[in-house]
Order: sequence, then C-alpha cells, then structure tokens
Amino acid sequence: MVSLSQGGGIFFMTTIEKVCSCFGHSDVPITDDLRARTKAEIEKGIADGVRIFLFGGRSDFDDLCYDLVTEAKTAAPQLGIKRVFCFALDKQLRKPPRWFVRKEYEALECPAKDFDYWYTAIYYRNLAMIDRSDLVLMWVEAREDSGAYKTYKYAVKKHKRVVNLFSDERRCD
Repeated sequence: MVSLSQGGGIFFMTTIEKVCSCFGHSDVPITDDLRARTKAEIEKGIADGVRIFLFGGRSDFDDLCYDLVTEAKTAAPQLGIKRVFCFALDKQLRKPPRWFVRKEYEALECPAKDFDYWYTAIYYRNLAMIDRSDLVLMWVEAREDSGAYKTYKYAVKKHKRVVNLFSDERRCD
C-alpha cells in the first residue's frame, strides 16, 4: 500500500509494509503438499506487499513458515523481507525462554498485554500479533480446547485475511 504524506508543503510517497503472522498447533505433520501450499501462500502474500513476517516459534508450522520466508528473503533480498520473533514472556522473565531457538531474525519483540500465567501469555501474544497483521497463515484444527483454534476464531472475528492450511474434512475455514 502506498500513501501520500505532506511535509513542509512537499508531497512524498511512503510505502506501508504489510504484515503476516504464522500460527499452528505444536505438532504438525509437514508433508510435501503442505510445504508446497504454504510456499504458494507466502509467495501470494509477498506479491501483495507483505514484507514483515511474525513468528511465535512454538510449532512445527511456525518452523515451516520461517524456512519458507527465509528462502524467499534469500531469493529476493531487494524486497527487504523481515522476520520478527514475538516473545510471550512471563512477567518476571528477563531473558528468552529455554525453548527459544536462536535463528536469524531481523527483530525481536515482546507484545505487551496483561496475563496471569504462561499459557495466557502465549494467547495474548498471539492476539497482539493478529492485531498487527494483514494476513494470517495458520494450520489449525477445529478443536474448542485448542489455543490455536481460539486464535483462529479471534483472527476471523477481527476480519483479518486468514488462510488455514489444515487439510481435512473438519477444516475450520
């Protein structure tokens, strides 16, 4: 998206980068078909102006998306694609949690929301990521007890563009 801004009587154009969040259940069977469909959706997002990709880093699907975004970033460095790791930290924690796998991110963020225990922190972090996003890529089953499914329902409620790559007759989108 391009917008016109006025500064000192002179008009200039600025580019607004679109944002994509990636979410999924902790354990996701990564198949060649899922990889191909996810790559196609990431490429569509990039063609539509997505330049910032947000990751929570707690699922196999997050890892798949990270790898595919890294491939796209390497193939087209001129696009300035950024990978951002979003922390869900306990209020007392001053360093990354032990499950954090250090990868090459362009930025690290900790969205601020109130929470009372680690599961709530992850959920609120997910909501903050969705609030920033123009596109949400997910691999989510319709399971009422699932945080990923609750996140999916929040994204739909917020009228975000949601692509659920879960392929099953119980597909929730």
